Amino acid sequence: MFPAFLKLQGRRVVVVGGGPVAASKLASLEAAGADVTVVAPDVCEAIRSTGIAVVQRPFEPADLDGAWLVVAAAPPAVNRHIAEEAERRHLFVNAVDDPANASMYLGGVVRRDGVTLAISTDGAAPALAGLLREALDSMLPGDLAVWSARAHEIRQSWRARGVPMDARRPELLEALNALYEARRSSAENVRTPESEAERSL
Repeated sequence: MFPAFLKLQGRRVVVVGGGPVAASKLASLEAAGADVTVVAPDVCEAIRSTGIAVVQRPFEPADLDGAWLVVAAAPPAVNRHIAEEAERRHLFVNAVDDPANASMYLGGVVRRDGVTLAISTDGAAPALAGLLREALDSMLPGDLAVWSARAHEIRQSWRARGVPMDARRPELLEALNALYEARRSSAENVRTPESEAERSL
């Protein structure tokens, strides 16, 4: 598998399926700024309430015209048809819980403070991807926004100074270690009423 992050802002994405599984994919697509259309003969309230464009009828091959990405959340036979039509148009298909008809898999995702981590098991074990996502999320620093801001600041400095690629990571690691040490020192200097009372005994 080739891991990648897609720029979907303003680009047409077709979601085929009108149930809860299809509905669960809409928030992340909207957050990415995609121009989403749902195609399904029946659509659940969770989809209707989003205000996303709905074409209420069975899937037709022409539904994929102009699309950049397809999410297939329909029965396997319909997903197979979608995959065949998408292949003809050189479109990637995320077939939800149907790896045989998928050409793209969505893994477990952690998004925090401008940082995105994605974990994939090549569609074989999505529950494991979910557990790994939770583990990584718990390990990220609480002040990740500060780390991101510092990394961005240093990147601008690298460009201005023409720092070569092989020297960038050590320099960034040193800066982040300094942030970590500053946070740890600050935490050690904070004294709670309990600790003050203990010191006075």
